[in-house]
Amino acid sequence: MTEVAFASRRQILLTGLAGMGIGTAVFQRALADSVQRAPISEAMIRDAEWVAGIRLSDEQRAVIAKSVDAMSAKVQRLRAVDVDFSDLPAFRFDPEMFPRSHDLSDVQTVSPRSNAQEGRPPWLKTPEPSSPSANASKSLSRDEWSFASVTRLAQALRAGELTSVELTEHCLGRLKQHDPTLMCVVTLMEESALEQARLADRELAGGKDRGLLHGIPWGAKDLIAVEGFPTTWGAPQFRDRQISETATVALRMKEAGAVLTAKLSLGALAMGDQWFGGQTRNPWNPEVGSSGSSAGSAAAVSAGLLPLALGSETLGSIVSPCRRCGVTGLRPTFGRVSRAGCMSLSWTMDKIGPIARTAHDCGLCLNVIAGADHQDPTSVDRWFDWPVAVDFTGLRIGRVADAPLSLSEEAVLDVLSSTGAEIVDLSLPHEFSEWDLNIILDAEAATVFQSLTADNDLDGLNAWSTIFPKMHFLSAVDYLQACRIRMKLIQQMSDVFRKVHFYVGGGDLGIANMTGHPTVVIPAAMTEQHGVRKPECATITGRLYDEATILAVAAHVESELAVNQQRPPGFWWCIPDDASCGWRIHQTFCRRLICVFNGTTSHTLTVRLRNELTGQRHLGVRRLVAALDFADKR
Repeated sequence: MTEVAFASRRQILLTGLAGMGIGTAVFQRALADSVQRAPISEAMIRDAEWVAGIRLSDEQRAVIAKSVDAMSAKVQRLRAVDVDFSDLPAFRFDPEMFPRSHDLSDVQTVSPRSNAQEGRPPWLKTPEPSSPSANASKSLSRDEWSFASVTRLAQALRAGELTSVELTEHCLGRLKQHDPTLMCVVTLMEESALEQARLADRELAGGKDRGLLHGIPWGAKDLIAVEGFPTTWGAPQFRDRQISETATVALRMKEAGAVLTAKLSLGALAMGDQWFGGQTRNPWNPEVGSSGSSAGSAAAVSAGLLPLALGSETLGSIVSPCRRCGVTGLRPTFGRVSRAGCMSLSWTMDKIGPIARTAHDCGLCLNVIAGADHQDPTSVDRWFDWPVAVDFTGLRIGRVADAPLSLSEEAVLDVLSSTGAEIVDLSLPHEFSEWDLNIILDAEAATVFQSLTADNDLDGLNAWSTIFPKMHFLSAVDYLQACRIRMKLIQQMSDVFRKVHFYVGGGDLGIANMTGHPTVVIPAAMTEQHGVRKPECATITGRLYDEATILAVAAHVESELAVNQQRPPGFWWCIPDDASCGWRIHQTFCRRLICVFNGTTSHTLTVRLRNELTGQRHLGVRRLVAALDFADKR
């Protein structure tokens, strides 16, 4: 019987049972599915042996056919049970499973399974109070708001240089201005954001200070649920859906007084940068995508549209877009941050983390969102404090000897080699390919979204449209076998961190995501690719739950290299969106242009200035671009 005939019989039976009021919906679906299923034959078992990876005798096939037929009936009944996308399985991944005694014997690290107030590594100190810098002592001008750090904006808010409402309006304006180019905004939360900003201004004026995020605009990757607003997961199937809950991370940010300004784009169901609204673009080169899946979060921060955003990572979704967009980001240890209210892709691999201007800003954000949550059974309390300073004396820093060093990784190691720490060559595990373990992620994702596959509703889902059906042919035995091999990888990485406190680079994206280790991404060198100058990022990977160390190290490197202060062309000034401006351009903008282009030839100046201005919507700027084109041709 054809699939069409099966579907027709199933629909007729479902309609009849429902019309007569016989049984529950679960019973009706189970019975209907049993009608369309032919009995399992010996020939079917023989044809399926290659999928299972086993060989059976004719006698065995006869026995197995009857047994599988009975098991299939159970499976059909289970498939008919309603399961929500947010329902968790009855197991959880723990990166600290079976720690070896030598993990903690030679060098103190963050204590496992400890009280959150215990376990500070001895090389981390409370930083000495510092006098205000020259930049902090002068008033922050409006055209500097876009790329100021959270810390600097917080200082300005408390000094009365600006208000949260003014800053939020500024960010809303930039999101509106640049979203047509970057395609990074799913939902602009203008009214709600201004209401939050007004509350922040009242509280700060009244002496209620919730911390440095108080009054700071931020954006949420659109897999973080916020009640009253769509949570689309980047997929056309969910573009209009609202979830009647708010994710724990969003609640914690709200409690800290941060101002949620926009839901930001992600590739469909957290893959890549292509979503139902288009492709999110890289501010440094809008001709290419931002990478993903935390596409909008990285693009918005990189372009100076928001000072802070939250992203998520299962297998590169914070690290990859931060690299592409040249911005700082942190993938925390698995379990450090609650995922309650966030889209599940892989129960054993999903992590939530910040993307910001600086490592210091990431630390401020992690301090707010970290900690156990009863709604996420994998979340834990482990020691973390911020800010902290690192004493490099006696630290061992890993340099991955069997992987090529990028220019940015060399720059980071050059800085660290002058700190007094010891640079140690090491090798990452290579007994087997970590990428073969991707079947764990794919199988879990296919399970989360099994209903989409069952309904053949897979349009607009990027590569998931092939992966989801494919994974229905993976056996439970092979999935669990992969989990056992994953445990071997965890043990091997434990041996790596017996030798070093953290390591730089190494191309460890697959390994560290499988083992749950934290990684910070920082811009560390300026490079030119295909005629486009942009930051190149390096990664620093640390021990489980030791984000404080790698963030403190990253902050030190940023202060030495200052690459994170570079700004993408076309996004680094603020021009009033006022038609009356005509040919007049901001005096501050003109002074900056003179500074940037000083010493160049007339032709070079014309070309660079035109490149900076192209794509701006302001009438006066468009006229200036036209004039530059005319002048250059002459």
